[in-house]
Amino acid sequence: MLGGVYRERSSVLPGSAVWTRTVGAEGDSHRVLPDGCLDLIWVDGCLLVAGPDTTAQVAVGAPGASYTGLRFAPGVGPAVLGVPAHELRDRRVPLADLWPSARVRRLTDQVGAAARRGRFLEEVAAERLRHTTTPPDPALPVIVAGAAAGEPVTTTAERVGVGARQLHRRCRDAFGYGPKTLARVLRLRRALALARSGVPFAEVAGGAGYADQAHLAREVRALAGVPLGDLVRPAA
Repeated sequence: MLGGVYRERSSVLPGSAVWTRTVGAEGDSHRVLPDGCLDLIWVDGCLLVAGPDTTAQVAVGAPGASYTGLRFAPGVGPAVLGVPAHELRDRRVPLADLWPSARVRRLTDQVGAAARRGRFLEEVAAERLRHTTTPPDPALPVIVAGAAAGEPVTTTAERVGVGARQLHRRCRDAFGYGPKTLARVLRLRRALALARSGVPFAEVAGGAGYADQAHLAREVRALAGVPLGDLVRPAA
């Protein structure tokens, strides 16, 4: 990132986060890593939805652009937006493609005029969750915990009380991909957190659940597109 400012805070929606990004006068680019989440984003007069990514995306910011985003906790975005996560996988779409255009135009104007845009997005999402007929799957915390722990899919399915195929379908609806991919994504996030805290890469592999350092390197390349060292450096 060149000359940009990024800030993030916890949302009033459990497990979610509100973030802002202001692009510098020269513009910038940054790498967005997979996280199993959907984002609702206001950017210079438009409302967009960022679907769950299977690999890193390089986002390019125009000079002076201003972003405000609400990153939903894994599995919550589909309940707010009213569309299964897998339909948005690796995509960036206008909110008007998902909701009535007249309503989106009204919301866009309201967000733009709001003194606290992030707070307004939270209120919109909270209202949707209160009235949705398809609330978040109550088994999501168990599924996420199982994936984060690296437990076998069959074990997670048994704890949820479903078969492996049904678990896969529920994961695709909630996260955009199946439990094995979710586990890989969460393991990458865990490895990055360890590396950025100063843990040597050789120890990161074991601490994050990789077979060895070579396995760590292959997975980071596959999901992030660059070596782990590039993600740890401040410029990343």
